[in-house]
Amino acid sequence: MRTLSGALAGALLTISAGLAQATDISGAGATFPYPVYAKWAEAYKAETGVGMNYQSIGSGGGIKQIIARTVTFGASDAPMKSEDLEKNGLVQWPQIMGGAVPAVNLPGIQPGGITLDGHTIAEIYLGNITSWNDPQIAALNKGVNLPDIAIAPVYRSDGSGTNFLFTTFLSQTDDAFAKNVGANASVQWPAGIGAKGNEGVANMVRQTQGSIGYVEYAYVKQNKMTFAKLMNSAGKAVEPDSKAFAAAAANADWKSAPGYYLILTNQPGADSWPITGASFILMPKEPKDPAAAKAAISFFRWAFEKGGALADGLDYVPMPPAVVKSVEELWQGSIKVN
Repeated sequence: MRTLSGALAGALLTISAGLAQATDISGAGATFPYPVYAKWAEAYKAETGVGMNYQSIGSGGGIKQIIARTVTFGASDAPMKSEDLEKNGLVQWPQIMGGAVPAVNLPGIQPGGITLDGHTIAEIYLGNITSWNDPQIAALNKGVNLPDIAIAPVYRSDGSGTNFLFTTFLSQTDDAFAKNVGANASVQWPAGIGAKGNEGVANMVRQTQGSIGYVEYAYVKQNKMTFAKLMNSAGKAVEPDSKAFAAAAANADWKSAPGYYLILTNQPGADSWPITGASFILMPKEPKDPAAAKAAISFFRWAFEKGGALADGLDYVPMPPAVVKSVEELWQGSIKVN
């Protein structure tokens, strides 16, 4: 079976090769939404003949490229604050929502067969819990035969929005992690093995017995990886899926969020997945190539209107209609494409 990264890389090569000469839609950034962006691009090309080249290089790289104006749009899972948007002449909007998931490689453990919480995961990444049969893990998994093997934490080595979501959740649930590591797109990890991108972390976990990593759920689902349930803020053990991500986003007040800056980790609700987040698109208010910017907006409008089923199939959560309406108003009033 082809890996997710291999299959999608092939799809994007096909998409890029057929790029319409008159329209150059180029983007770079987050690996978190890469699976759904690739699906959208393939379907959009088939329907319109217009292609898109998206570089899945991490949120940090996408932000750097859009600030440098070397791409039509950037993508980040860590939203940019209003003052930084203004300083760089950018606007941003949420395009899709999903969830980051702890993936594990443990002999004898099935998907969802182990439960973890924020404090325990933080202790693992701080280097304080080093074995899978540690009493703290055992206390969350009564009746589960935990293997007596060493834990190999895998982390994102590149600046990324997935890092931001994961470290935000751990900082919200563990004071020691908040103090010693903190929440950011790039942090100094006390323990573990680094890998680049969601693809790199997924591959490292699959290859390393005893490992744990954090990746967007589509990578877990399509690669048939073993995942852990998580204890949420309501004290319930939940499995990752689109319903759990939607539950976490249900109370999101996008209208009151300046520049759409909103964090969805550790939200209330018995059904909420605690590491839920949106992926954001960044574009200049005054694009260097207005025609390319207009073509990109047409693509994202199509994704809002017609991409929902493809997103659902990968367990992403489409943006609510009220948010879509406000984003369309943002395009109309803030991005000069004429």
